[in-house]
Amino acid sequence: MIVIAGGSQPVDASGLSALEREIVRQKERSATVYRYASAEALLFELMMRSAIVAEAQALNESGVGFASFEKSRCNERYWTRNEMGGFRLRDGVTPAEGLRDIFVNGPAYAFECATAIVIVLYKAILDMKGDAIFNAYFPNLLLYDWHYDNDLRFIRNDGEESFPGDVLYFRNPDHDPDRPEWQGENVVKLGDDLYYGHGVGIGSAETMISALNRARRPGSDVSAYMEDLVLLPDFEYIRRLNARTGRRTGRNDRPDPIVARIGVKRYRF
Repeated sequence: MIVIAGGSQPVDASGLSALEREIVRQKERSATVYRYASAEALLFELMMRSAIVAEAQALNESGVGFASFEKSRCNERYWTRNEMGGFRLRDGVTPAEGLRDIFVNGPAYAFECATAIVIVLYKAILDMKGDAIFNAYFPNLLLYDWHYDNDLRFIRNDGEESFPGDVLYFRNPDHDPDRPEWQGENVVKLGDDLYYGHGVGIGSAETMISALNRARRPGSDVSAYMEDLVLLPDFEYIRRLNARTGRRTGRNDRPDPIVARIGVKRYRF
């Protein structure tokens, strides 16, 4: 059920894309109550979910490579590669410019699946909020594993429903120890049993599991599987980001990026 501003009411689906209408249909039929402060808040979530799906598809088609941290690469005109294999934005390059280059000059880049998910989410925020807001809130980008900026906030649900635009994880519990990059696959849900996972591509849950099973310890018959974790951006927080010149200040601010790792369920919020 969808509840807007304290009361349930039909959602006006006119003007929504097919994907957005399907999300509304699923939420309206759900036994879970999805509450929104306003119709605008619901619309923003739907549009951002669409943007996440579109950017996952775009990254998949961009020509970016898959690589472990040791073999990662980036366009050095926009980024510097650090000793961990992460990418730090160069001085004089705006976050919007650096992020867009990944999608434009994909073959110049290679990274693993967690970094890909963060890139997709950043790009969706850029598309939704524009250069000025994105550059103000995400000025010191570091693309490395599940490191992300304080203003990219997540909500974690275990065992809950998932919708297009959510992040999920396929775990490979008996992966080949010589291939640690295949211990699991972070994915963006694109639709009903359709996912994007960097290094595997776009496919069903069976596709993701089969790819991971090919990277098991020799002789193992322990299958990979989808965990019950669902991670989604804090859409309402992102919706409320507005243009400013300084960083948010206050008692709850943290100067360092938030760190989270889906695969081993380690988070710091």
